[in-house]
Parts: sequence; structure tokens; C-alpha cells
Amino acid sequence: MQPFAGRAAVAGIGMTALSRRSGLGELELAVQACRAACADAGIGPREVDAVLSYHMNDSAPVVQVAKALGIERLGWHNDIAGGGTQAASILGDAAMLVHVGLARNILIYRALNGRSGRRMNTVSTGPQERFTYGLAGPIPMFALAATRYLHDTGLTAGHLHAVVAQSRQNAKGNVRALRREPLELADYLARPYVCTPLRTVDCCQETDGACALLVSGVLDGPRIRAVVRGGGPGCSSMDRAPDVTAIFSAYVAPMLWEASGMRPSDVDAALLYDAYSWLVPRQLEDFGLAGRGELGAYLMERRHAWVNPHGGLLSEGYVHGLNNVAQAVRELRSGSEVALVTGFGGSYGSAALLVR
Repeated sequence: MQPFAGRAAVAGIGMTALSRRSGLGELELAVQACRAACADAGIGPREVDAVLSYHMNDSAPVVQVAKALGIERLGWHNDIAGGGTQAASILGDAAMLVHVGLARNILIYRALNGRSGRRMNTVSTGPQERFTYGLAGPIPMFALAATRYLHDTGLTAGHLHAVVAQSRQNAKGNVRALRREPLELADYLARPYVCTPLRTVDCCQETDGACALLVSGVLDGPRIRAVVRGGGPGCSSMDRAPDVTAIFSAYVAPMLWEASGMRPSDVDAALLYDAYSWLVPRQLEDFGLAGRGELGAYLMERRHAWVNPHGGLLSEGYVHGLNNVAQAVRELRSGSEVALVTGFGGSYGSAALLVR
């Protein structure tokens, strides 16, 4: 067991509306989400003594957010450089602050105008940047890994459709979700490729919005049981990888079970970072939730319907994975006992277990 296990709780969650054009700055979005998280926890922003965020130079710094919230005596604070890898591990940062006595109430937020502002899945082709060969951005890189993974497992476009279509089905009753319409196989196959084998609907959304969590050592809520972070050579460094399909979960899943003292069968809520559809079966396999040999039937029979019950990043929206963590809290509040949340960044990433 990690020393901080069970010491910190996620006492509050908050989100703005998700959209393709918010009409607001990142500071306004962050403040809205943070105020909502504080209100959900039953405290005022002035009772917060630490603020954490992660971003890629596309958000409002924590000191600006703290000032806008009226936090006059700010303690520990940090702008963590990084993207989806931080979605789960930032819970560990907060839990460690509680454990060592440096903070009592910690705000975590991610705010971005990911559609109307700076977009992650575009590549500059201006005079200073000329791409004559290679992988121009994340989608071609992860599409290459997806091609090999489908070959190795025998999965097909029909199985990727099952992932995306179930995501839409799960999002149907989620008023926050941007994509709630059904997706039939013929419609899926008609969608254009971004980079084979990934079609437009196989890729997570570009979204404007913000999400916040209030992690506390003195308030109640789902407890942070274990958090791990790590990785190795894989689809983020393909030139040095014995297996280009080895995403973060291949490395952190064993670490998580060892750190938590729990087993895959304990998990009854899985919030998996679904930046691309093929990452769902890969994580199911790596975390021991489904065997490689049964993946095809598991997906086609929709036995993965319990994964990302809100629609995930493919259908609810993309707040760099933090909205999946918020959903984990909702699931635990409504009856689930153990929630797995993950953070993806290629062959590096993180995972956490929250318990009721």
C-alpha cells in the first residue's frame, strides 16, 4: 500500500458546459469549474490552500485562477507541463500533499478551448515548419500503432465501430455529451479516414470547456486508494520500441495492482482514456479486464458497455481526461465500489483507483 492510500478524498467535482465554441477565455472557464467543485464539496474557494493544474501552454495559470477565486493565502501550487498522462496521476500529487500535511483542500482543474482556440491535432505547415516525411502529429503516430495492434489481435473495423457505437449509446442519456446520436455500422464505414485505420469518429473530440476536482484531507468522498505513473519504449518512441503497440497501460497496470493490493475483478467502474477507439481494447487487455483471446467477442457482444458510462472522450467531450475522473466520482457516489481511471500519453501515462 502506498503511504497516502485512503488519506485523501475527492469531495467535489465541477464542470462547465462542453462546446465547440465557448465564447469564454480559459480563465473564465477554469473559475467556473473551480467554483462548481467547491460548491459541490460544500466549501468556499477561500478554504482552498493548494491549486494544481496541467496543460500544454493552452490554459490559465494557477496563480491567475487562485486570484480570480479570491484565494488570498495560496500555499502549494503548480502548473504541471503535460497532457493526458496527468489525468490520473495528478490525483497522486494531491494525495501526497495531504499525506505530508502541506494542504487540506486542493483544487485541480483543466481548462481549454480545444476547438475554438489552440487545437492539438493540427500541424503548422508554415514556412518555418516543413514536413517532408515522418509522423505529423499524434494521430498518424497512434494510427501506425493501431494498424499493428489490429493485425496482432485480429480485430477489424467492425470491432472499432463497436467501441465508438457503444460510446454513443452510453452518452445518449448524458446531457453534457456533445455526441449522443446513434452510429450504425454503415454510417461508421462511410466516415472519412484521418489516418488509416482511424476514421474521424475513432478520434476523441476537440472541445471547449473546463473540469475541476476538490481533493480534501478533511472532507468526505470517494477515497484515493492508489496512483501510479510510468511508461517505457512504445508508441511514443517507435524507433526504440520492440512493440509499437505497447501503450502506457502495458507498463502501469502491473504497478497499479501491486501498489493497491487489489485485483482486476474488484473494479466495477472503468473510466478509460479513449483518445482513440483502439485504446479501449488495449487497456481492457492490459488491466486484466478482458483477455486478448476474447476481445473480439467481448466487443461485438457489447460486454464493454460498462466502460465509460457517460460516453467518454469519444462522445461526452475532451477535457484532457479530467472529465473521466469526474465521472468516476459520480459512479462511486451512485453505488459503484471501485473505479479505475487512466491517463494516456502514448507509451507513458498513469492510472488510479478510487474507492467508495
